[in-house]
Amino acid sequence: MLMRTGLINVLISALTYTLLFYINSWITSELVFGLGVNWIYLPAGLRLFLTLIFGLPGALGIALASALISYSGELSSDLIICIGTGLISGFAPYLARIFVFSNVKLEADLSNMNLQKLLLCIVIYALMSAGLHQYWYATVGLANTGSVNHFAVMAIGDVLGSILLIALIKSGLDLIKRFRKIDR
Repeated sequence: MLMRTGLINVLISALTYTLLFYINSWITSELVFGLGVNWIYLPAGLRLFLTLIFGLPGALGIALASALISYSGELSSDLIICIGTGLISGFAPYLARIFVFSNVKLEADLSNMNLQKLLLCIVIYALMSAGLHQYWYATVGLANTGSVNHFAVMAIGDVLGSILLIALIKSGLDLIKRFRKIDR
C-alpha cells in the first residue's frame, strides 16, 4: 500500500509539473531571459509545494518530468545534460526541504507553517535551484548559460513564480470557501 501511494505521488508530481511547465511556457513566453531562465517561473512554486507535501516521491516525479521535458524541448539533445537538469529540478527543492526542516523548525505535517517560514522556504529553494542549475550548465558548457546574470534572473523568477502560484492557490481556495457559504 505504501509503495502504491509513493508511485501515485510520483505520477501526480510528474503530471502536474509537466502541465504547469507548458502552461507557464505559453503564458510567460515574452518573459524568457535565456535558455531555461524566466523572469516568472510558476513551476518553481509547484516544485516546492510537491516536495514539501510528498517529500521524495515529489522530487522523483519532478526529476522525471523535467528530464523528459528538457530532452524533448530546447535545452539540449544530450541525454546527460537533460538527466542532470531533471535531477537538479527535482532535488533542489527536496534539499531545501531538508534544510528548512532541520534549521527552521518546520513540522513534517507543515502545521506550524507561517508566512515568514514560507518566504524563507521560497528564498532558500530559489537560491539553491538557480545556483545548482547555472553551475550545472556552466560545467557542461551549455551555450549562453551559467552566468551571474542567469543565476540572478533564475532566482528572481523562481521567487516571483512561487509567490504568484501560492497567491493564485490561496485566491482559489478563498473563492471556493465563498461559494460554499453562498450555497448554505
